[in-house]
Amino acid sequence: MAELHVVTGAGPVGWTVAEQLAAQGHSVRVLARSGSGPDHPMIERRAVDIESDDLRPHLSGATAIYHCTHAAYENTVWRDKLEAMEKRVLDAAAGAIVAFPESLYAYGRVDGPIREDTPRDATYRKLGVRTQLLAAREKHSTPSVSVAASDFYGPRVMTSHMGERVIAPILAGKTIRVIASADLPHSFTYVPDLAASMITAAASPTTWNTVLHAPTAPAVSQRSMIEMFSAAAHVPTPKVGTIPAWVMRTLSVVPGPMKELGDTLYQFRYPYVLDSSRSETILGLEPTSLADGTAATMAWWKAAVPAVASGN
Repeated sequence: MAELHVVTGAGPVGWTVAEQLAAQGHSVRVLARSGSGPDHPMIERRAVDIESDDLRPHLSGATAIYHCTHAAYENTVWRDKLEAMEKRVLDAAAGAIVAFPESLYAYGRVDGPIREDTPRDATYRKLGVRTQLLAAREKHSTPSVSVAASDFYGPRVMTSHMGERVIAPILAGKTIRVIASADLPHSFTYVPDLAASMITAAASPTTWNTVLHAPTAPAVSQRSMIEMFSAAAHVPTPKVGTIPAWVMRTLSVVPGPMKELGDTLYQFRYPYVLDSSRSETILGLEPTSLADGTAATMAWWKAAVPAVASGN
């Protein structure tokens, strides 16, 4: 009988984790408020509210749980919701390993490559929330493993720096404006690599109760990523401009999306490099090349968002 794996959330990470598990022959249960998830004979989709429903019957019998549900990108929402949501999953896990996708926020600004042994002690706004979440997981009796990634890209990724706000203009031949600098090195993590590392870590008890880094290709500039996406789509690279850091700082005074982006402006004003070499060795995984990842991303866009891909 196939092992049962439970995935909370049907966003890009949860969806990809579920697809990979099903492809490996596992029984998968996806819990999402909308009841959505991949359409696959090995995948059961349930409409479940992680914040309010009794999770025990939905997690019962699970070998592993992948908590990929999140909340709106806003400081007070994170503080109000995320730790309580994670505690509900950990409390109901009944001893099953819980794997978490994690950001690099808890590291704060780092001069040089971000490694697994870099201190995770940031305190400012959303950065501090991530620090608190990691501490709460460590204290809980349920085993967990956190896999940290840099900015996402890949199929199904829309709301990221290398998501819709870059790809749609590429396909439309319009100017793109990136934050702060187009030419500083910045790490981008391919979501299927994050999903694969979460699955591998959950199946490896020696990694439990640790923080790992998702296999991530060598850092490149935002301009280089745009050039690779354009090449993969067989279209000319559009003009790339920047939104200066001082403009971002000015706008971040006002509550709203710009203020939230202002929390992490340092990621684009300075080199932002994730070193995943140690975790790659532990997990026995390598990152997908940026050329292959950008090609797969553009292929997904052309198949899934044909109106945008055709410029209509």
